Amino acid sequence: MKIACIGDNCIDSYDETGKYYPGGNAVNVAVYLRRLGLESSYVGAVGNDENGERLRRALLEKGVDVSRLRVIDGPTAVSHVRMLDGDRVFGAYEEGVMADFRPTQEDVEFLCIHDLAAATLWGHAESVLAELRRRGIPTAFDASERPLCETARIALPHTTLFFFSDSNSENDALSEKLRELRSMGPELVIATRGGRGSLAFDGTEFYTADVVPCPVVDTLGAGDSYIAGFLAAWLSRQPVPICMTAGAKNAAVTIGYTGAWK
Repeated sequence: MKIACIGDNCIDSYDETGKYYPGGNAVNVAVYLRRLGLESSYVGAVGNDENGERLRRALLEKGVDVSRLRVIDGPTAVSHVRMLDGDRVFGAYEEGVMADFRPTQEDVEFLCIHDLAAATLWGHAESVLAELRRRGIPTAFDASERPLCETARIALPHTTLFFFSDSNSENDALSEKLRELRSMGPELVIATRGGRGSLAFDGTEFYTADVVPCPVVDTLGAGDSYIAGFLAAWLSRQPVPICMTAGAKNAAVTIGYTGAWK
């Protein structure tokens, strides 16, 4: 099985320590899929600067297919991060050349040779999901904490698996939100809830899963790890609760070290 991840990338800069790590939602999912033994591709754009080359080399070292990674004149995206009691807090985000990235028809053809295409809120790829679904490619979309924003609304009718993050809503309110989102098109809606586990709805039944207890070093990449674990299990035709547990187990690995991946 091979999954294409299309969308954002960045360098996560920990300004307090001077350390930096390759990252970005789509990039992270691609790397975590490789960690799980699946083939993955990344489609996006980096700048022709040192950060862009650093990110490209890092993906190659992880075995991610970067044949559709575009290099654009300008800076690679940078996300400024600080730690607060083991939890990552995002500061300023410099989008760089990703602001100009849009998938081409050649990118779409490439995505269509995969078993699933996963897009992200910040990746400027929501416009191609409709064609992918028409051509029989399952799709996943990560809406982060904005499941009803304009970009997510474009993606919702053409998404097979719709992920978002909500660690604050109580159970009843969150269940209603999942019902609303499911009515807008996805086959399955999954909410990750931080330390409260996850909740999914397939239009008929709700499913819950707990987190996997583990030491927390850095939560950066936890949600992306969950998505990768879930997708890997889903493509193996596992039941939804098993997919959710697979996501939680993969997230537990990531939060045990500093940075999104190593």
